[in-house]
Amino acid sequence: MSTKKQPLIGIIMGSDSDWPTLEPAAETCKKFKIPYEARVVSAHRTPLDMTEYAQSAHGRGLKVIIAGAGGAAHLPGMVASLTPLPVIGVPIESKALKGLDSLLSIAQMPTGVPVATVAIGGGENAGLLAIEIIAASDPDLQTRIMKFKASMAKASRVKNKNLKKTRSKSV
Repeated sequence: MSTKKQPLIGIIMGSDSDWPTLEPAAETCKKFKIPYEARVVSAHRTPLDMTEYAQSAHGRGLKVIIAGAGGAAHLPGMVASLTPLPVIGVPIESKALKGLDSLLSIAQMPTGVPVATVAIGGGENAGLLAIEIIAASDPDLQTRIMKFKASMAKASRVKNKNLKKTRSKSV
């Protein structure tokens, strides 16, 4: 990210091929002006790098880590075991099982190693959840989130109104 502000959210993935799923998390951070960093940190190919990243994240000022993983999806859980920070797991859709394998790997964590898990391919919601976690101690950010949610509600009401106009007869 081009900003010089200290990143508050870490977005990590096992491979750069996971970026299209996680990019919406980065875009959401930009939208809310929350500094973030993005890295490829593989639980299987570079486990020592993953360990160093997870163990140093808190000391570097990160508040939340978003970890995307496909297949066996060990990255979110391994990172959660190594950091005191909240970790949000994003299951990456796979060809073989459409991401169900990733979802179950991330969601079924043992007691003591929680990983918040969003939907398969849920990068945008991961970004929003990370921002909401930070907002718990930032009233200005809470206000911006509430405005965002109000704008979504307004858009939904407009869609409802438009649907009523085009579908005036009950089926």
